[in-house]
Amino acid sequence: MRFRTLFASTAIAAVATVASPALAQDGPVRACLITKTDINPFFVKMKEGATAKAAELGVELSTYAGKVDGDHETQVQAVESCIAAGAKGILITASDTKAITDVTQQARDNGLLVIALDTPLEPIDAADATFATDNFKAGELIGQWAKGTLGEEAANAKIAMLDLTPSAPSVDVLRDQGFLQGFGIDIKDPNRIGDEDDPRIVGHDITNGNEEGGRTAMENLLQQDPDINVVYTINEPAAAGAYEALRSFGKENDVLIVSIDGGCPGVKNVEEGVIGATSQQYPLDMASKGIEAIAAFAKDGTVPQPSEGLDFFDTGVNLVTDKPVDGVSSISVEEGTSRCWG
Repeated sequence: MRFRTLFASTAIAAVATVASPALAQDGPVRACLITKTDINPFFVKMKEGATAKAAELGVELSTYAGKVDGDHETQVQAVESCIAAGAKGILITASDTKAITDVTQQARDNGLLVIALDTPLEPIDAADATFATDNFKAGELIGQWAKGTLGEEAANAKIAMLDLTPSAPSVDVLRDQGFLQGFGIDIKDPNRIGDEDDPRIVGHDITNGNEEGGRTAMENLLQQDPDINVVYTINEPAAAGAYEALRSFGKENDVLIVSIDGGCPGVKNVEEGVIGATSQQYPLDMASKGIEAIAAFAKDGTVPQPSEGLDFFDTGVNLVTDKPVDGVSSISVEEGTSRCWG
């Protein structure tokens, strides 16, 4: 796997809403939302959900974001700022799910409720709760769909894996491994990217979750094997970049691209045939439920509980495609459009 150097950026903070009388008995309840970036539509919608719910409940919300996926130092600084500000809880989508746990433990030691959104910390109990898509299932759905779409030709597939960052946060691993399992590939260690020995995998590369990264990663993997015919992408911006690279080589009609997110631009790309299918997740729900949990914790110490049989609260996922495959549950592009974001 090819690695890149990632540079920390300055945190962006904004304060929303004023506490309502119901929550202002001992001063306003303060909460923080810390996302990986503030430009990815997924995190924009997450911020919208948190801001709207904070306004409804009278929670004073501060939001922080770096410029790129992998901006770990900015997130550490943001958690420290939230502790110093007397916040009651933190919602975080961690760029480095292992390294962030030292500072999130400091927050918990200071009485803050720490909730991971979308991306579980490692270990998952390093947060008090996790509100997320079942990312392994999201990957599995697009893997099953791709395999079913290819039919017998799945045995001869040449697969490009467009992942997230060198640190391989949990969301990166879960989606990657879920896709491969759904496609019928032995994933060896499910907690590790790249240890598979199936000859159908051309290679893995990183995208930083953006269009430019997707384009570059696709170009790199095409140099390894110009006959790639299946492309897994960590998210829809990376998928859009991969498509542009394929189009520049005149291969856009010969390759099946699948992805995860369910943002409105991504669903539109499914409609237009750029992406074959995408797994739709619901960031607004993650964030709004997170704010509700912080408000409840501030009121009486209630800690949110995971969904039955899981170690996180499942906020749902649906496969979006207009080319359904027998045995793989999906919703139409029309329904995906009615539920999309961004």
